[in-house]
Amino acid sequence: MTPQSLLRALFDKAVEVADPMRSLAAHLPPKPAGRVVVVGAGKASARMAEAVEAVWGPCEGLVITRYGYGRPCQGIKIVQAAHPVPDAAGAAATAEMLALLGGLGEGDFVLALISGGASALLVAPVDGVSLAEKQAVNSALLACGAPIAQMNTVRKHLSRVKGGQLAAAAYPARVLALMISDVPGDDMAFIGSGPTVGDASTPADALAILELWGAKVPASAMAALAKPTGVIAPHDKRLSHTMNRIYAAPAQSLAAAEAMAKAQGLRVVMLGDALEGEAREVAAQMAQTALQARSTTPVLLLSGGELTVTKRGDGIGGPNAEFCLALALALNGAAGIHAIACDTDGVDGAAEVAGAVIGPDTLAKAQAAGVNPALALSCNDAHSFFAAIGDQVVTGPTLTNVNDFRAILVLP
Repeated sequence: MTPQSLLRALFDKAVEVADPMRSLAAHLPPKPAGRVVVVGAGKASARMAEAVEAVWGPCEGLVITRYGYGRPCQGIKIVQAAHPVPDAAGAAATAEMLALLGGLGEGDFVLALISGGASALLVAPVDGVSLAEKQAVNSALLACGAPIAQMNTVRKHLSRVKGGQLAAAAYPARVLALMISDVPGDDMAFIGSGPTVGDASTPADALAILELWGAKVPASAMAALAKPTGVIAPHDKRLSHTMNRIYAAPAQSLAAAEAMAKAQGLRVVMLGDALEGEAREVAAQMAQTALQARSTTPVLLLSGGELTVTKRGDGIGGPNAEFCLALALALNGAAGIHAIACDTDGVDGAAEVAGAVIGPDTLAKAQAAGVNPALALSCNDAHSFFAAIGDQVVTGPTLTNVNDFRAILVLP
């Protein structure tokens, strides 16, 4: 097995472990008596709904997923909408979902299926903010490089469905939310902006985040954040019938990759499942870690989390591809070091590419192809760079999402 094929196999294992069809059934209770409604949102939500119906049979409900991530369901309606910037399809489906929940009573049961991507797919702007203005807010947050938790704090206070408001809409029905975590630290309040989880933040916190990162948002959004918003406090009685549970997380996928690597005779160093930071800066740090890890036996450095990119140019890129490009530049062709960085949902940034692989020959391949790696990094054009040298990782929809996967193989 070549170094690149090994790295790809480790990534595939991480994705496989998080597939809802393999992992959700063990966490699903017996189907309750009475009216049962399934709702959900996220890149994995349609696959989660498919897994639910494989156990419970046809169900009433509505789930919103990303374009291309739909799955055949027997009763649950699957709507596909835009991500990472929301669209009218997501807004219409969210309104339909809120109407469905608003008619429930105390004897009814709601199963909420939440995964990464729900922040963009659940779209119900607060009064005074249009869909176009909400789209502008999302674009500004994506471009400024803010960590996902801070981005989601802003989103909550500009929404009528995030920050516990989805669960509140179902009250007094009982709600069980099953989640796939894609956030560093697995804080349920930030998975999909916590539509079933109470939140203690304030509009002032959201304003402070916008100021900190210099995110320029429409005046209507700033005006909305100057007033009280509908985010539900953690101990609000409307959340008293709600139970939230993470059933799949990045740590499980990294552990599966670790076991596979050890079976191949590698010594594994786990760098953490919750890394955050600017992709190019983390890459520079990991290049030094990789160089220092050289020994007489193969070593694998594993990590997860969610890196960010501050938009500096108009290229086509994402945090995983940018990490790989910056890593290749920092390593400068160092012998025996190979790496992969991919998003487990199959989408790195806004491109239909999971990520990339690099090796000691990456810079030489770039020279042969006539592409400039430093220039590509300076204008956030990592996907174009790796497309030119044939080292993109393209998976198509993986139907799950446990965030970034990074593996650096250091050979003797």
